[in-house]
Amino acid sequence: MDENPGRTALDTTPTRERSPWALAGLGIQFFAAIVLFVVLGNWFDTRLGSAPLFLLSGLFLGGGGTFFLSYRRLMAPVRGTKGTTSAAQRSSDEGPSK
Repeated sequence: MDENPGRTALDTTPTRERSPWALAGLGIQFFAAIVLFVVLGNWFDTRLGSAPLFLLSGLFLGGGGTFFLSYRRLMAPVRGTKGTTSAAQRSSDEGPSK
C-alpha cells in the first residue's frame, strides 16, 4: 500500500532532477517573450516615432522578466528543501481558517 496516497506520479521525481522537456520549454518561453516584447516595442516606435526607445525597453523587459521568472521556477525546488515552505503548505499545516 502506498504510504502517502495524496502524492501524484509527478511528486515522485527527485527535486534536483529536471526533465529536458521542461528546460526546453523554458528556453522557448524565453525566446518567445523576447520576440513578442521586441515586436511590440518596434510597433510602438513606428506609431510614436520614438525609435529605438520602446524597442530597447521591450528587449530588456522581455529578457529580464523572463529571466527572473525562469530563475524563480528553477530555484523553487532548491528553496523548498532548505526548510522554507510555500503559502499553500503553511495554510494546510494550520488547518481550516475560521
